Amino acid sequence: MDSGFFKPLSMAMSYIVILLAMACPYMAFDMGQSTRCVTIPNQMKVCRDVGYSEMRLPNFLGHSNLEGEVVPRSEDWRPLLQTGCHPQAQAFLCSLIAPVCLDTFIQPCRSLCVAVRDSCAPVLACQGHPWPEALDCDRFPAEEDMCLSPHAKFSHFAKDLPKPACQNCPAVEEAPAMKTVLDAFCHHDFAVTAKIHRHRQPTGEPEFEVDGRVEFIRQGPLLPYDTRHLLQQWLLINLRCANILVRPGRAQLYVLTGSVQPDGSLALTKLFPWHKKDANIAVATRKWKHHRC
Repeated sequence: MDSGFFKPLSMAMSYIVILLAMACPYMAFDMGQSTRCVTIPNQMKVCRDVGYSEMRLPNFLGHSNLEGEVVPRSEDWRPLLQTGCHPQAQAFLCSLIAPVCLDTFIQPCRSLCVAVRDSCAPVLACQGHPWPEALDCDRFPAEEDMCLSPHAKFSHFAKDLPKPACQNCPAVEEAPAMKTVLDAFCHHDFAVTAKIHRHRQPTGEPEFEVDGRVEFIRQGPLLPYDTRHLLQQWLLINLRCANILVRPGRAQLYVLTGSVQPDGSLALTKLFPWHKKDANIAVATRKWKHHRC
């Protein structure tokens, strides 16, 4: 396959491109072939802190050229990992692209694949792509003592905290009336102000970033130390919405309202771009302290 195929046209496509690209090499990997151990290079950021320092080549994707294949193609996984879709997604992916160098081959267990798939497949689905057949979890070994298994300490990961998820795009209201803003504060679990910056990478892909601190208007179930990260993950997961909602240019201040669903997922409901001329938003945030819904 031509290496140019792996240059993603968009961040959303990069997920599925690399997943599909690994299909043929993985199925063709021969456990009996000669391998060698190499140090995981610093520029391989995806697996640099995975917990071991040496990897086996060829890897389970069939890649044997460290600088020409393994390192550049590993970067295509980074957007998916940045969404935080599963705490062991890095371990699962790195066990394939940078398998630990031991006396025997260590593949991911089927149970680890299932855990990562169940959490990360919805992120791919949010971009309109199914979990690839090439990563059918039935292809991985079921015996827990012969493969990389999920850690029990992650079994309740994020169940007690709100987590971002794929959703229908929230409404954007320009120059809202004061009552509209106060009603949004009343009818939703939380309301925050945040600056969101949309800029373009050298590759031409848009990148969305929560710039600076997130300020609470109504805190609800959100935690101060976690909310900025949650919003950043929401932008990464809901790229289609982010492209529609956030204009390119300088960082824009928004008032965001939303709720936490029964399954623990965070859903944004309304976005109010807060421009200097929007006196109604400023008045609404002041009145909220003494407002009765």
